[in-house]
Amino acid sequence: MENLNEILSLDSKAKTRMVKKGEILQTEGSYSSLAFYVKKGLLRSYTIDEKGKEHIFMFASEGWLMADIESQEFDQPAELFIDCLEDSELVVFDRSCFKIATLTESQLKKNAHLLARRTAVLQRRVIMLMSASARKRYNRFLETYPELPDRVPQRMIASYLGVTPQALSTIRGKIARQK
Repeated sequence: MENLNEILSLDSKAKTRMVKKGEILQTEGSYSSLAFYVKKGLLRSYTIDEKGKEHIFMFASEGWLMADIESQEFDQPAELFIDCLEDSELVVFDRSCFKIATLTESQLKKNAHLLARRTAVLQRRVIMLMSASARKRYNRFLETYPELPDRVPQRMIASYLGVTPQALSTIRGKIARQK
């Protein structure tokens, strides 16, 4: 499903919800079939390791969807926290509506293409985390989320990139000096 109208056509119980900055929508260990479409605002999903360090998996700004798909697909406890980084307007819907939806062949092909595209993006991110320099990862972040550097703290961007805030500061300084 690429747009909000398609999602709403599948889940008649979907609701628009206003959520305050800092509100936690999902916690690690919980079971939920909910997904969140961001009409306005900003969400993040993250995990916390055994040392208490946050590792940001994804950001979702306007027009993006966020859910813990692995947890939902395999009926396992969530590994991800999802929270609001800004006051947000979300459409909250039940992802299970996709399992029971009667879709046309055209819709199935479109969804298969969207799924393949999302899988390719995740594959690229994993490869970059394994092998790309921090600067390349930062440049890719800017391509993927061009509006976020002004909306999230540097420590969160560093967490997403898998670098320290100090390393990110150095990268940003080098880029600024080259302009």
